Amino acid sequence: MICNPPRAIVRRDAGIWALQAALDRRGLGPVAGVDEAGRGACAGPLVVASCVLRPKDAAKFEGLTDSKLLTAAARDRMYDVVLSRAVDCAVIVIPAAEVDLTGVHVANIEGMRRAVAQLGAHPGYVLTDGFRVPGLAAPNMPVVKGDRVAACVAAASVLAKVTRDRIMEGMHDALPVYGFDVHKGYNTPVHTSALVEHGPSAEHRWSYANVASAAIRHGLEPPHRVARSVAAIGVVQNGAPPAAAGVAGLATRRGADSMITRAEA
Repeated sequence: MICNPPRAIVRRDAGIWALQAALDRRGLGPVAGVDEAGRGACAGPLVVASCVLRPKDAAKFEGLTDSKLLTAAARDRMYDVVLSRAVDCAVIVIPAAEVDLTGVHVANIEGMRRAVAQLGAHPGYVLTDGFRVPGLAAPNMPVVKGDRVAACVAAASVLAKVTRDRIMEGMHDALPVYGFDVHKGYNTPVHTSALVEHGPSAEHRWSYANVASAAIRHGLEPPHRVARSVAAIGVVQNGAPPAAAGVAGLATRRGADSMITRAEA
């Protein structure tokens, strides 16, 4: 007769620490959480973090939750707590050029693998936020809204978001016309207006439809390889003609005429 292993009991009163605690009780620790920041942005890097927390350290992490639900000040405070209290952590920064080359989903999955691989100690179990990550060298499970229900995933989300926000704030110094310090590269009305007015920079993701459309309007071509042809985006955008002039120094013009011709074909 085949006997199934006993089920782990998740205690509701344990809150955001319940899932990790249940896995630890079954001898599946250390439990690592993995999360990303910047997947939905059209500029800047994708940042992925992994984090391992001590099973009985909840008292030190009061207020820990999804980084998007925290104020900037609270995130910065929690970031310092995570760095000082975590058993182990790793942060992977994937530049926009790599996102354009492989696609954001592939870049995200590979970033999560790399974040786990860079942990000093091999985790006994990995919790990922939202979707399955094939190829991890440890048992793993996707958790819907993992950054709100698993402490180690929430901690990883804080590491990823604070790291990325600081990168975007630094990027603003070099490219102030876009307002990266405010919207962090996401598709806000301010960012959209800046794209229309100035065209995209080398820090934008040229595989994204709104960025490619703005590039075509300004007669600009990608400054790096893009897996999905921006010419095809032009067709999706009904072949809108490019603007007569762009902004010098934001991207290159070489080959722009042929790209537009292909888009209108």
